[in-house]
Amino acid sequence: MKNGPLALTLGDPAGIGPEIIVKAWSQLRATGPEFVVVGDFQSLASASGATAVRRVTTPSEGGRIFGEALPVIDLPLRSPVVAGQPSSTAARAIIQWIETGVGLALSGAVRGLVTAPIAKAPLYEAGFPFPGHTEFLGELTASERFDGARGPIMMLTVAGLRTSLVTVHEPLAKVSGKLSIEKIVNAGLVTAQALRGDFGIAAPRIAVAAFNPHAGEDGAIGREEVEFVAPAIRSLRELGVDAVGPTPADSLFHEAARSRYDAAVCMYHDQALIPVKMLDFWGGVNVTLGLPIVRTSPDHGTAFDIAGRGQARPDSLIAAIRLANEIATRRAA
Repeated sequence: MKNGPLALTLGDPAGIGPEIIVKAWSQLRATGPEFVVVGDFQSLASASGATAVRRVTTPSEGGRIFGEALPVIDLPLRSPVVAGQPSSTAARAIIQWIETGVGLALSGAVRGLVTAPIAKAPLYEAGFPFPGHTEFLGELTASERFDGARGPIMMLTVAGLRTSLVTVHEPLAKVSGKLSIEKIVNAGLVTAQALRGDFGIAAPRIAVAAFNPHAGEDGAIGREEVEFVAPAIRSLRELGVDAVGPTPADSLFHEAARSRYDAAVCMYHDQALIPVKMLDFWGGVNVTLGLPIVRTSPDHGTAFDIAGRGQARPDSLIAAIRLANEIATRRAA
């Protein structure tokens, strides 16, 4: 779909998702991008105050009324939810909202998908078998390949920095065992592909982070660079990717270093997320690369501690909506 709304899934209804969605709509209603929420109507109505919330049956209907009311494709919760009190009883509905949003995006009924935050523990209690959103989206879209990419790959982005991850939700003690030349090469290829197609960078430059301090000192304080990272960089270069490294992470993210690359491929979660959140804690966006659909999300969690108090900021969600719209526009072109 070249024109029309995005889909926005509600996330965990006990978190700040309902509040930040209402606030995002209030700020975007006059200018867009337009979106339709997939979730529980009553959760949004309760969070809305004086905001108009209206049920719709199709995304196109939601796009038409976006300037007047927050449009919701209502897939109701099976039991009440209390703000700040997560419960596994909401898990089935949360999963259904994500599945529906993905289906709308795959069918072309919406231009892309934005997902409000979920909490993993309540989903795990209900038997959810995936580490998180990213892996679940990969499974839901597995039958649809995107330009040969073997995604999904998580990327975090703020003004001045993009980081993508080789491993995502892995305990630090297990990261080394999860690294391989193939995984690093795939992350680099998918990142370069996304920089060209989704971010409009004709000749992307990739910096690859080292795993160990001082890039392992030629194997003296770790063999991962010798066995995995450096060979992967050589393979990426042979495949036509402008990749450099391994670069020690402690010298990769200062301003002068960031000017020399368009994205950094990082080995593990905190290596990628800490610099992004240091640069712009409120405005970071999570983008899933290598999918046949556009997907973004705010770079924060459910914030149960402030849910229902009116304190949550919608900055990251608004940034995610705008970036999803930009990527969808580039893909449509």
